Amino acid sequence: MWIRSASLTVLLLASSQSFAADAKPALKTYAQLALSPSGSQLASVDSITDEDASAAPHGVLTVRDTSNGTVLRTIDPCATCRYSGPAWSPLGDALAFLAADRKSGTVSLMVAEADKVRTVTAVKGVAATPRWSPDGKVIALLATVGARKEVGATQAGAALVGAIGESEDEQRIATVAAGGGELRFVSPDDHYIYEYDWTPDGKGFVATSAKGNGDNNWWIARLYAVDASSGKLREIAAPKTQIALPHVSPDGKTVAYVGGLMSDFGVFFGDIYTVPLAGGTPTNVTPNYGGSFTSIAWNNGKLVGSAVIVDRAALTSVTPATGDVKVLWEREAMLSGGAGPSSVHSNGTQFAFTAQDFNHAPVLMAGSPDKIQAVAHDNDGFTTDVVARSVTWTNDGMNAQGWLVEPRGNATSKQRAPMVVVAHGGPSFAMMPFYAGFGSNKALLDAGYTLFLPNPRGSGGQGEAFKRGNVRDFGGGDLRDVLTGIDKVLTVANVDENRIGITGHSYGGCMVMWAVTQTNRFKAAQAGAGIANWISYYGQNGINQWMIPFFGASAYDDPAAYRAASPIEKIKQAKTPTMLTVGERDIEVPAPQSMEFWNGLRAMNVPTKLIIYEGEGHNFRKPEHLRDFRQQQVAWFDKYLKQGAAGVSSDTPAAAPNR
Repeated sequence: MWIRSASLTVLLLASSQSFAADAKPALKTYAQLALSPSGSQLASVDSITDEDASAAPHGVLTVRDTSNGTVLRTIDPCATCRYSGPAWSPLGDALAFLAADRKSGTVSLMVAEADKVRTVTAVKGVAATPRWSPDGKVIALLATVGARKEVGATQAGAALVGAIGESEDEQRIATVAAGGGELRFVSPDDHYIYEYDWTPDGKGFVATSAKGNGDNNWWIARLYAVDASSGKLREIAAPKTQIALPHVSPDGKTVAYVGGLMSDFGVFFGDIYTVPLAGGTPTNVTPNYGGSFTSIAWNNGKLVGSAVIVDRAALTSVTPATGDVKVLWEREAMLSGGAGPSSVHSNGTQFAFTAQDFNHAPVLMAGSPDKIQAVAHDNDGFTTDVVARSVTWTNDGMNAQGWLVEPRGNATSKQRAPMVVVAHGGPSFAMMPFYAGFGSNKALLDAGYTLFLPNPRGSGGQGEAFKRGNVRDFGGGDLRDVLTGIDKVLTVANVDENRIGITGHSYGGCMVMWAVTQTNRFKAAQAGAGIANWISYYGQNGINQWMIPFFGASAYDDPAAYRAASPIEKIKQAKTPTMLTVGERDIEVPAPQSMEFWNGLRAMNVPTKLIIYEGEGHNFRKPEHLRDFRQQQVAWFDKYLKQGAAGVSSDTPAAAPNR
């Protein structure tokens, strides 16, 4: 067991300058990164993040010189649009992107060339992921005409009225001439396409796809070849794992992808697989690797990309023939800017990403592995006054890891500090170093709380076997890991063991609900979009296919396994004051789950509060709701961790039982 300071090295250090006392700093975020083929230019969608804003920020498409960070061009043809999907032409002389106008419900595919911006085509609905054909004559994209909701299960669901489930939004591959014209839909109208890649000959695509509802069926998606002329599908492989990020090798013979047990589309942690484009059985080229790969790209017969390796984010190179993994660059940081929240963008030889840690705001980085450098300095003045450490411990013969983040004064205070444990969602996710000067975690830190962010079994970052550690054991070994991690923290931090709370969202919310029915160790709790009853949840949510890989069967085939993991089954053991929050239109974890637990707590005379945020989906979007949530969360913990928790037992907690 060991601890290590969490900080970025000189390459990522923000400058020590401070903002003028009378100036309010504006944090800049960089998203949708795209390197030009030569690597000389980097496109990104830049936004100003203001927690006091009354509306979501309007981003601007920005092109920078990667050698010195000079802004070469800003592109902003639509003041009411949200930009996404920048994609360079094969020669790097044109940049395609999408402009979604929420007022009109129209998404325009645009191309910026020299000093001009032109509209290529438009979709009434939603669209994503434009990509040029290898010869630069055609642009493909994913489109859903007449979409009833934004793509993805975390988005707010459509109103559940009328005949339910009789028609579905189907995201399809469509193409259009680069010079402009009408969209031509290629893939069949009964298949939902999640991701795709052109084949090098420009005659077709590889794609991950499933029939039926797109939100629900990614967990059973298969890998297909799609003929660009006829739209005919040919199955390449039907893996038993989830599949993401398919890429065809330059010689057109092999498809590589990231595969593994994954709980959310877009949150990709897994091993690297290859399979012949002609079809066959996929080969895991990184079996038993002690990390999780998060993005890939082909480069001279190798696969470069990113990975999370315990408490490090890394750029990697993998030789498919041998499975040899080479770490090219690594830091205690969180990288983003690619296809997922912990992935990078690469053109094969160079990388682009944003890096952040607990003390440093996002920094835009680019370059080859031996020359990664900052290419934007907008956030150089942002710092935090926290001390962060990586903490490891052993439980049940397994090595777990987490992050301890303390307001600087807590470590040296004569009074032991209250602590809040932050359980991550997923469950196939991992806590990584994020900038602590923003969001709900900032609010808790500003209120004087030490934070503990554990990565128990079931988390990404330690390979597939570790990630499968909570299969058919939700709340069992992973909760024991968390409780043992708290024991470790108490030996290295100035924390009051009688003033510990717990919070979490999604699977983290379920962990909170489960924890308060298993132990009295926590004196206050806040569960966001938690699951109280796995049986009723199976029939309520819009994505129940995700549960099969984790439970091994449906709730109708093995109800005992679902009941054994349900917090509501143990509600009579709950004593911890618990606040519940959820979005009104959450289709991942519908609001009735929070209501069921709230009613159970009230029946047990446990202090509780339920807040349902109007119009919100799984992740809250409206600034006013985010502000209210932060205020409510801090007030709840203040009430029970700072003013005392009358009537709550302080008996030594018992670990969660095995099931």
